This record gives sequence, structure tokens and C-alpha cells, in this order.
Amino acid sequence: MTGNTLKTELAACVERFTRANPNSARQLEWAARVMPGGNTRSVLFYEPFPLTMSSGAGCLLTDMDGHRYIDFLAEYTAALYGHSHPVILHALSQGMARGLNLSAHTELEARLATLIVERFDCAEQVRFTNSGTEANLLALAAAVAYTDRRAIIAFSGGYHGGVMSFAGPATAMNVPHRVYLADYNDLHSVERLMHQHRGKIAAILVEPMLGAGGCICAAPGFLQGLREMSRAHGALLIFDEVMTSRLAPGGLQEKLEVKPDLITLGKYVGGGMPCGMLGGRREIMAQFDPRLGRLPHAGTFNNNVMTLSAGIAGLEQVFTREAAIALNTRGDALRQQLNQVLAPVALQFTGQGSVMNFHPTAMHLQRPMELSEYQKRLRDLYFFHLIESGIYLARRGLVALSLPLTDNELLHLLTATRAFVDRYAAVLPCD
Repeated sequence: MTGNTLKTELAACVERFTRANPNSARQLEWAARVMPGGNTRSVLFYEPFPLTMSSGAGCLLTDMDGHRYIDFLAEYTAALYGHSHPVILHALSQGMARGLNLSAHTELEARLATLIVERFDCAEQVRFTNSGTEANLLALAAAVAYTDRRAIIAFSGGYHGGVMSFAGPATAMNVPHRVYLADYNDLHSVERLMHQHRGKIAAILVEPMLGAGGCICAAPGFLQGLREMSRAHGALLIFDEVMTSRLAPGGLQEKLEVKPDLITLGKYVGGGMPCGMLGGRREIMAQFDPRLGRLPHAGTFNNNVMTLSAGIAGLEQVFTREAAIALNTRGDALRQQLNQVLAPVALQFTGQGSVMNFHPTAMHLQRPMELSEYQKRLRDLYFFHLIESGIYLARRGLVALSLPLTDNELLHLLTATRAFVDRYAAVLPCD
């Protein structure tokens, strides 16, 4: 096994990808004339060029060159219902018939809010936004106003939207909150910050499982420790469940039995339409009550008919408590099977339930790791191998299951992964 051999294998795989997808390559060139890099969403770009999809149905995608893929990315967890689910389509058509945006309160917003309050234990009241990013910004505004403090503790490797990303070097895109970064799964690092900035911490903002950070699970006792510590220091505990709320009927807060003060939601809860939500304790959420006039919160499309209609239909008719349990049970079984296939070559998937991430290491991961160039090539080789096998996932290795996936599609992923191990045994690390 040598780095040069791996580099050669990856180059050959990329060359096959390039030859097979001329229309996607041309599409990027055309798009780059009117958009920087031909891109309007950074996470979707990868070299040599990203695939351009032309349609989707159920759990299948079709690209501009006519190739069909099993969608194991599911819009970075948001496409829980797959593509063009008939129940969601019916709800959208009914919503459009009533008007897209009615310039007023509608009965739909209270209906969806009721479903959220019933499902997520910590959410006594709800406020709608247009994205998970907005929901997290709203949560921090609420925490700062409620505690009359300015500082936030977040975690290295955490992701809370395009303007609150703590993975890798500091980014100029981040909003100028006073954020102190602790290490995930390390309560001592949080305690140190609490003591260094005693009386100044408004909130601890945490994902119950790191999402973009690689599907790193919270260690036993970690979230419970944050709950106790936040109470002891008079800070709020905010769970960012934009990605993880699908992992149990009432989110990971229910599964792990830790109740935060505030929860942020997004992705699938709008039925596949743009959405975000902030929920939490009544006395905190009361700050947004316009009758009290303390915290204004605007947003033209906060209560748009399309999102509300799709969200209600999805939660009432499709992603029931029973469906949530079944999907995540299947995901746990799939991850275990994948890891059995990968065990001899020291690769792994981490995660919970229906969301998981491929890692080019067998090391037990408590927090995000810095990949070597060799490991990055291993990850990329797996990505391009799966593309050749008719499987679409994130280049960083993220896999999210959707409801339309059947056992046949799951078996296809397992078979393709086994073929990867066999095909590239000479360049893969041994256990």
C-alpha cells in the first residue's frame, strides 16, 4: 500500500467520472458565467465539477447525462419524504389553490405549531423562520435578551448554519456573536469557559449529535452534564436539532432524555419546503409576543402557505411516531452492516439512526478529526466509487435515509461498499 498507488487509483476514478458526465461539466461552465463558480450553495460544489440533477422521484435522482442514482443524501437530511411524495404533493396543490402568501395570520400556522409542541417536549411555544440558520440566530437573540448576557459557548466542529460554522478555521461569514469554543464530549473544557467568563455566558449551543462535523455522537453523560452546568451557571441550554430531530419521534432530546430550554428545528419539518423553527419554554418565547412588544421578529415567508401545508401533511400522515422509530431502526441496522463490511480495512460509519457518516479511519471518534491527505483521498475514492455504482451521497461521506428507500436500495449500498473493499484492497488501510 502506498500513497502514490492510492493517488493513481483516485485519478483514474475521477477521469472516468469526467468522461461519463459531459453535460454536468458543461452546465457548470455555463452557470459560472452568471454565478461565482457556477454555485449558489457552497456545500454542493466539489472538484472536478458537481453533478447537475435534472429530476427526482421517490428515492431516485436523474442527472443531466441521463444517469440514475439511488439518493442516499436526501438533501442533507431535509428530503426525509423523498422526492415528490404524493401526500406532500397533494398538500402543496391544495395550499397553492388557497393562495401562496396571504398577508395575514392563517389557521395553518397554529396547526403546525400544535404538532411541533405535541412532538417535542421542551417546545411549549413555537416561532417559525425560513431556515435552520435563522432559527439558530433567533435562539441566540432570545437567550441574550432573556439572560441579559452577551457570550455563547459552542463547540469546535459544530455547525449551526451558514453564518455560525465552527468547523475548521474561523470564517469571515460568521455573525459577530461573542462565541467561546469548547471541545465536544469534553465537559471540563466547558467548565473552564464557564469559570473564565463567570456571569457572562447566555447560552450553551450544542448539537446532540454533530451533523456536518461527521455524525459524532454525544458520549454518555455529556449532554446531561451540559444540562446541569447550564442550570448551575444561569445559562440557557439550546439544542440545535435541525438535523437530529428526525432521529427519534421527539428528537434526540427525547431519546437521550435531556430537556433543553430551547430547541431549533428545520430540514424535514416543513415537508421539504424551506423552513426553520424555534421552540422552547413559555417564559423565554414570550419575549416575541407582540402584545408585550419586547423582541420584534420579522420574516415575509415565516408563515407561508406552502411550508405550513407540507409540514402539517408530513407530520400528520407520513412521518408518524411509528414511522420515525421504524426508519431509525433500519438505519441502525444498516450502519452496523456497513461497519461489518468495512472492519477489515479500518474504515467506518458513525452516527445514529437514519443519519450516518463515512470516515477513513477506525479510530473511536469523540470529536471531529483533521484528515491527512491520504485519508482525504480514501474518502474521495469511496465517493467516486459509489457514484460509479449508481449511489449518490455527500462527498464528505454523509448518508441520510429517506422513507421511500426499500431493502433493495439498502442492499445495493452494502453490495457497492463490499465491492469497494474488494476492488481497492491493495490501497486501503488494514485493521
